[in-house]
Amino acid sequence: MKTLFNKYINTFRGLSKEVWWIALITLINRAGTMVIPFLSLYLTKSLHFSMGDVGWIMSAFGLGSVVGSWIGGKLTDKIGFYKVMVFSLIATGLLFIILQLLTSFITFCIGIFVVMLVADMFRPAMFVALNSYSKPENKTRSVTLIRLAINLGFSAGPALGGIIITTLSYGGLFWVDGITCVLAAIVLIKVLHPKKAKTLDNLKIENPKSAYHDYAFLTFLVAMVLFGIVFLQYFSTMPLYYKDAHHLNELEIGILLGLNGFIIFVFEMPLIKWLENSRFTKLGLMLFGAVLTGLSFLVLNITSWAGVLIIGMLLMTFGEMIAFPFSNAFAMDRAKKGNQGEYMALYSISFSVSHIFGHNVGLHLVDAIGFDKTWYLTTILASLCVFLIFILKQKMKLKTR
Repeated sequence: MKTLFNKYINTFRGLSKEVWWIALITLINRAGTMVIPFLSLYLTKSLHFSMGDVGWIMSAFGLGSVVGSWIGGKLTDKIGFYKVMVFSLIATGLLFIILQLLTSFITFCIGIFVVMLVADMFRPAMFVALNSYSKPENKTRSVTLIRLAINLGFSAGPALGGIIITTLSYGGLFWVDGITCVLAAIVLIKVLHPKKAKTLDNLKIENPKSAYHDYAFLTFLVAMVLFGIVFLQYFSTMPLYYKDAHHLNELEIGILLGLNGFIIFVFEMPLIKWLENSRFTKLGLMLFGAVLTGLSFLVLNITSWAGVLIIGMLLMTFGEMIAFPFSNAFAMDRAKKGNQGEYMALYSISFSVSHIFGHNVGLHLVDAIGFDKTWYLTTILASLCVFLIFILKQKMKLKTR
């Protein structure tokens, strides 16, 4: 047991102090993102919006994310990641607190758009900070540590969110989310001031290549959009499926969603460390992760037994654990060709685009054809993602010969 524990601890060795601070800031921030998994429930149960209305609100959510990621990438290349991260965290905290005051369809659409615009300016800035503070050989594990922090926060968040809703109300979620964002900004200001920071990767690009002319990267982004659309069903249509088809309450839904984060916290770093040293390529691992995620929807239609929800969650979790770190590492590798802010902004935007279409399409499909047929269509989308990654993998293999 001691040997196993030591091996687990060894997977974290060699990461820079700054990466650990970024992980802590991310953990504090993500611990308060309990609003997001419950957003579709809040909008339907508390504000009494239709599923169609919720779909459009989630599209505004995604559109804000797209614009925010793009602006964040541009500002990061112009003024640096530090200022962008501080502004984004403080402003997001204040905006989340205000968001609970908006109760009409139009005002909530505008509100969630602005919140996500400001919130997702943080992502490309954080990726560039991570790229700067990570030694080249540690980048995938640095990304994995950040994901670990995200999922540890996301593991506690939904479970805590379920308790807050059950004992208090949905309004408490917005206060907690806002306060944790501001706390994350305070920690960032205290520990990661740029004058005290030391950049570990001194990569200089003399003639940066535009990400918009990197066709392999653009193909990769399309695959990530499809993967994002599939993955995001777990945070919009899936909570409704748990409640309406399997009659789970908010606390049970929070615990089930929290299982995802707990498994990632325990297993992801050792798994990534092992896979990094294997013969598998980043694209090959992304392909396998997409296959597992697609299967997580297919199994839901096999039986009405409630235990299949756990099986589906496990498949999705392991698919996510494999696909996300290596897709992120692939994007960071490609960013060495050009403006890093631009590359990482486009990588962030691919998931923002998924937010625009994923939630809206999923909710409208459920409303029109029911959950079972929606899960079949979701599996088909996952298959298209797998196909694109396979084509890209073959093209990349030919280039290296």
